[in-house]
Amino acid sequence: MSDRIFGVFGLLLAIGFAFAALAIEESFLSDAVGPKAFPIIIAAVLGLSSIVIALRPDAAPEWPTFARLAEIAAAVVMMILYAELLPEVGFVIATFFAAAYLTWRLGSGLLASLATGLGTSLGIYVIFHLVLGLSLARGPLGF
Repeated sequence: MSDRIFGVFGLLLAIGFAFAALAIEESFLSDAVGPKAFPIIIAAVLGLSSIVIALRPDAAPEWPTFARLAEIAAAVVMMILYAELLPEVGFVIATFFAAAYLTWRLGSGLLASLATGLGTSLGIYVIFHLVLGLSLARGPLGF
């Protein structure tokens, strides 16, 4: 029963996401695909996946333990903090902490997580800002 509820909730979320995507105003300077295409594709994939989950539920679903739910909640809090702190501390610093924390919670050791966070934040910064010239949030250190 829980899979069906989850599937219907996902389908409703996909419909809402599609309506929000269709409300995006297009500029006359946009490319041929436009800004609506990617969100609509995401909504379609979410909708189709949700329909499959609702129509073919798991016979004996296994719910996560309280400890696992707490870890999921902590990851959600980390992503909210990342979004909130990104304009304040900048892309490199915020991404470093978010990537390091998430990889640590996925089972990496502390030093490996710090290295992954540093490599992820600097790697994305180099590719997207320095190579491709895209604008990323600047922090108090100017990057």
